[in-house]
Amino acid sequence: DRDFYIPDEALEVFRSAIDLGRLAQAEWKSRFDTWAAENPKLAKEWADGYGNVLPEGWDSDLPVFGVNDAAATRATAGKALTALAKHVSSIFGGSADLNSSTETALKGAGDFESPEVGNNDNEEGTLGGGWNYAGRNIHFGVREHAMGAAANGIALHGGLRPYTATFFNFTDYMKPAIRLAALMQLPVIFVFTHDSIGLGEDGPTHQPIEQLASLRSIPHLTVIRPADGNESVEAWRAAIQHVVGPIALVLSRQKLPSYDRSVCGSAAGLHRGAYILKEAEGGAPDVVLIGSGSEVSITVEAQGLLSAKGIKARVVSMPSWELFDAQTLDYRSSVLPVGTPRVTIEAAASLGWHKYAGDNGAVIAIDHFGASAPAETIYQQFGLTAENVADKAMQLVGK
Repeated sequence: DRDFYIPDEALEVFRSAIDLGRLAQAEWKSRFDTWAAENPKLAKEWADGYGNVLPEGWDSDLPVFGVNDAAATRATAGKALTALAKHVSSIFGGSADLNSSTETALKGAGDFESPEVGNNDNEEGTLGGGWNYAGRNIHFGVREHAMGAAANGIALHGGLRPYTATFFNFTDYMKPAIRLAALMQLPVIFVFTHDSIGLGEDGPTHQPIEQLASLRSIPHLTVIRPADGNESVEAWRAAIQHVVGPIALVLSRQKLPSYDRSVCGSAAGLHRGAYILKEAEGGAPDVVLIGSGSEVSITVEAQGLLSAKGIKARVVSMPSWELFDAQTLDYRSSVLPVGTPRVTIEAAASLGWHKYAGDNGAVIAIDHFGASAPAETIYQQFGLTAENVADKAMQLVGK
């Protein structure tokens, strides 16, 4: 009365395969133990990689940017990645043929499977014919979905921290892979540059509008859009320590100002999703100005315009909704006081921002496609200006 019958011949094949597998595993473990005893340093790197353990001093060379170090966050994030890769040997990845634009090549780390001309010896890290398997830069080619899928496979295998890079508007080509990384909660780091209409004359075909809202809607995906060089460094620090679920780093093409951290809030506030970058002068704020990425500089300028009119404005940098929403209610209320009107600004779709603006707040965003023109012209044309932020704030406080 068996419900399911397996022929004895098939069972014997399965049993033989299991026995062979056990023998192979035992042989591999024996050889690995011998190798580990002879190569303790490499064995520790192996164990750290599979255990997601960062080596001592992993963040010792991360850069610090001064007030005069205005730069695109793609550039400052690239410097942070290079500094991390010097100490964290498990960092492994590349771009969809866009290294010069995304600035994500690991300097001096070699190219994975890159032909080494004139080297036909079967040396360490190579196979006959000069193919290099010790390199850490992957040239994925112009195929974003396959790039994301490959990174997912690397993460599933374990031992390495894979990252990918492409233009932000090309997110949609790799969306299924991003979604699967989130579904499986894989620690893949997705780097996206050219994050807004700020890329200018490339026009609406390359200017992301809906992509931020799309990624923020994916469960288990943490999206970070830093506002300056020091936030970019903290974004990479957060990403390399985040081992459950993927991270998306969304970076600018255009230069952004670097904030004077001796008078502004510490960039370490990024790890809490949002923090007070510049406090209102003269008491409790009349209004809170909230921005992300490149638009934070607009809120800083607007704060000055409002101060000249006697309105006390607090500037909040909000690089990550997900990290902010994970904070305690007390912390969130300390950054965004209940009852204080708020103005949010982001060069992307407004979807989702009303949650932070509140019922009595204002949202400045772009709910249409971009245009081909210099970044400054587009921002002015679409109302992404300090003057518009200040005007909205004055309306909210009744002045």
